[in-house]
Amino acid sequence: MSKGSFMASATLLAKENGISGFGPDDSESIVQALKRYWGYESFRPGQEQIVRSIVSSRDACVVMPTGGGKSLCYQLPAVLDAKRTAMVVSPLIALMQDQVAQLEQMGIPAGFINSSLSGGERNETLQRACQGAYRLLYLSPERIALNGTPDWLKRVPVSFFAIDEAHCISEWGHDFRPEYRQLSRLRDLFPNHPIAAFTASATRRVRQDIVEQLRLRDPLKHISSFRRANLRYVVRQCNAKAQMQVLLQAVRRITDGSVIVYAPTITRVGETVDFFEENGIPAIAYHGQMGALARRKNQEKWMADEVRVMVGTIAFGLGIHKSSVRAVIHLALPKSVEQYYQEAGRAGRDGLPADCLLFWQKKDAGLHAYFIGQISEHEERERAWQRYHEVEDFVNSEECRQLYICRHFGELPKWEECGECDACAGVPDWLEEAAHTQKREGRAFPAVLTEESQATANPRALANGPDAELREYMREWRRNISRQKGISAFIVMYDTTLDQLCATRPSSVSELRRVPGFGEKKTQMYGEQILAALERFRNGERALLAMPALRRKRSDFSKRARLWKKLQKFASASLVP
Repeated sequence: MSKGSFMASATLLAKENGISGFGPDDSESIVQALKRYWGYESFRPGQEQIVRSIVSSRDACVVMPTGGGKSLCYQLPAVLDAKRTAMVVSPLIALMQDQVAQLEQMGIPAGFINSSLSGGERNETLQRACQGAYRLLYLSPERIALNGTPDWLKRVPVSFFAIDEAHCISEWGHDFRPEYRQLSRLRDLFPNHPIAAFTASATRRVRQDIVEQLRLRDPLKHISSFRRANLRYVVRQCNAKAQMQVLLQAVRRITDGSVIVYAPTITRVGETVDFFEENGIPAIAYHGQMGALARRKNQEKWMADEVRVMVGTIAFGLGIHKSSVRAVIHLALPKSVEQYYQEAGRAGRDGLPADCLLFWQKKDAGLHAYFIGQISEHEERERAWQRYHEVEDFVNSEECRQLYICRHFGELPKWEECGECDACAGVPDWLEEAAHTQKREGRAFPAVLTEESQATANPRALANGPDAELREYMREWRRNISRQKGISAFIVMYDTTLDQLCATRPSSVSELRRVPGFGEKKTQMYGEQILAALERFRNGERALLAMPALRRKRSDFSKRARLWKKLQKFASASLVP
């Protein structure tokens, strides 16, 4: 596809939607589209340059941290082409489904083809794709590898290809997937179409591999800083008993927002969920041996804030769009620094302070050595050892954690300290206290924090102040809408948008339209309902779960459920085979 045809098509869409004079040097029309569909007045750093590069038919290799807005960088160029379809390669079915649902809520035609579709649904999607009905179509890398794919792809009016999680194409990456290597054939099949690769974590070697494997031609290379200034990294070696106690203390400190706990095995996931339940903290599990429906159900509960704590293996988190994660806690050494950076980076997507806590045990090293020893291919085994030694250096290093991560990815910062991590600012007081308390035999951790310690632990609660009740009321409204529509809560409204809504309290549709995150379609869908909900709140209505009596009932039910679980375990253990 030529640059001229892309621009002509974009101009047509601009005219159809009242966006004036789109052209390669016309930033105003791009911003108008951003406002119309996404409800934002301006781009985040780097986004506009990437959008304009793709629109001008130039290849791109983009490394942008979790929460940096990667998806918008390929979705907006797709919207600007009225007659063609951007093909997005994505590794996860759930991620495809969520992104398509989100785009549809914004009024952008999108679809996906994966194993979740029946034969009839797949054929209908293919037919509509050939007619140019979609602006974006999501495919798995396995689908691209199928022999029949090139034939029907050539019948689709393709605008460009976007490769998400592009680090999976590199053997040097932390999540290498052989099926991603098949994507190199795209350059042969579609030599005149731009290809844009996106990832959140890639070292210099991996970035070079991405460019070579996809055969990108003079690509725009956008590498964002790997520093996440709002994240505090804390690394601590523990024994098994101390690890669970500091974990409990860490989670109890989070009075608002969500928590992700990564456990190294499926067994540890179950044990950790039980441990939380026994200590009065509702938690749910996520791992690969659960059925797809059960995983989806638990993920939805966590996304809708019905349960704050998610305990999972590394199977959880890819493509998760939840901005209010206040802590990500690892209970074992990660397989690589890249993996840790990506998983820990799921904290604090809203830009507010969040903790990345790594509580590891000495035995983790032995487990890593065992699993690396099971790798039969010599070169891959050597790469695994290299990744392990990098992790070992990271946890034992006395230099700034943020600085170490930046240098690992090839960034050369001019600063020397972040001033927040355990290496710069020392171990947090609560963690030191927890370590000392644990040594005192029979001394338990306090279940209730003081008002002062809660405010210190949770900057967000301090910032919200009087808006906390409204925020919970609107979260409840969002939960109800998401259940009715069968979609994730973030698709209805991001947490950051919800916070802006509570801060501004609009009283008209025009005022609501000025809240970041409310594009035209979303305002049409939910505007009147939101205004009505705000009016009910002004008249004294409150969230049901905010009422003390109902909170006590839920707590009592949780205690009865834990007691029943213990009785079941005891009965099972007492049965004679």
